Amino acid sequence: MDLTYSDVQAILKIIDAAEHLDEIELVHGGFRLHVVRNGAGGATQRPAHVVASGPAPSAGTSAAVNAVPVVAPEPARTSEPALPPGTVAIRAPMLGTFYRASAPGERPFVEVGQRVRADDTVCLIEVMKLFNSIRAGVDGEVVQILAENGALVEHNQVLIVIASKAKG
Repeated sequence: MDLTYSDVQAILKIIDAAEHLDEIELVHGGFRLHVVRNGAGGATQRPAHVVASGPAPSAGTSAAVNAVPVVAPEPARTSEPALPPGTVAIRAPMLGTFYRASAPGERPFVEVGQRVRADDTVCLIEVMKLFNSIRAGVDGEVVQILAENGALVEHNQVLIVIASKAKG
């Protein structure tokens, strides 16, 4: 499977939206992408130094480009929600796009007030056209859905809050 130009653009958008990521290297087959963000936080548009090399025609050369990636909308930044006693936060295991349903127009996996089992899928996170099912992890009732459908979420961001059914 080869990466397309739009795949690389999508990767750069995800990297640019990640506030706590200053450098990343992606190796996929004969393709290498190394991105280093210049300077430290604060700016809305941060220049990045991008070095991409792939299978070269014959001389084995690589291309180096100074680029300003397209700025993706920043993930919604809210303060860490205070979790009431007896609740469990379902967190994003990765950076990606949050989806409440398996397809547009389909019923959401969960709604506030719905009871769930530990192995129930509560949402999907898409990363580079791969959809990852996120499970509840506990038996209980959904009390909050904090992420917006179709929004970019960061690693460890609270997505859903469940009142645990576990008895102490």
